[in-house]
Amino acid sequence: MLPIRPIRPLRLKRLFAVCLTGWLAAGMLLAGSASAADACRGTLYLTFDTGSMSQAQLIADTLRRHHIRATFFVASEPTVHGDRSLDDGWKTYWKSLAADGHAFGTHTFDHVYLVGDDGADGIRVRPQFGPAAGQVQRWDQSAFCAELKRTATRFAALTGRPLDHLWRAPGGRTSPRTLAWAEQCGFRHVGWDPAGFLGDELSSERYPNARLLTQALERLKDGDIAMAHLGIWSRRDPWAPAVLEPLLTGLQARGFCFATIPEHPRYRQASANRSPR
Repeated sequence: MLPIRPIRPLRLKRLFAVCLTGWLAAGMLLAGSASAADACRGTLYLTFDTGSMSQAQLIADTLRRHHIRATFFVASEPTVHGDRSLDDGWKTYWKSLAADGHAFGTHTFDHVYLVGDDGADGIRVRPQFGPAAGQVQRWDQSAFCAELKRTATRFAALTGRPLDHLWRAPGGRTSPRTLAWAEQCGFRHVGWDPAGFLGDELSSERYPNARLLTQALERLKDGDIAMAHLGIWSRRDPWAPAVLEPLLTGLQARGFCFATIPEHPRYRQASANRSPR
């Protein structure tokens, strides 16, 4: 039997130091894993429609400051600067949002409202802007898909980035026919959840910003899609300057993380497998 040699004090200290380092490293690894698991207590999906663009830069700056990526549904709408939101003057804006990692879908080019289905193979629509603004027209599937793709073509020309395979109907007005047509030409419709209606288009007298902020903080839950605009003409007390910063701060304090619509479980697979045709 080999003799048992006593461990010298210096060697004992070194052995203890090695063990202590290992224990600390293991503890930090476990703590890090736990904190990573606890970091997101839920995920929210912020979306913005174009609107008047009066709050566009403020919203972009606020999202950037909070390191939040959102999804923008884009139409060619009149802006407070007297141009349209897809004119060349907005090229830098859209390119900067794309560089920040946001997602983008079509909101139809002329912000076209569905009036209803028409016969067996048509729909009735009313563009809000453009040459046919205010006129009820009859469209077939080809005309409908062409309208969705107009936005995609223009956005790609401005940014060099294709739209994601998403669309949002103005006013959220859809029918089984338009939903199916959009799917067939490569776009999945994205609405919003009841708690996600942030109310920026409501009367500021009846729905002051403080009320809208409280409602959103209280009602939003894991998985909700929230909707606001880059500016609303009719609201006297603009929503974004008063609400967006405290809303994001409050939601992040509650442990919410944020993601884009292509990352949403309901849209992830469709976004990966579909391309506009």
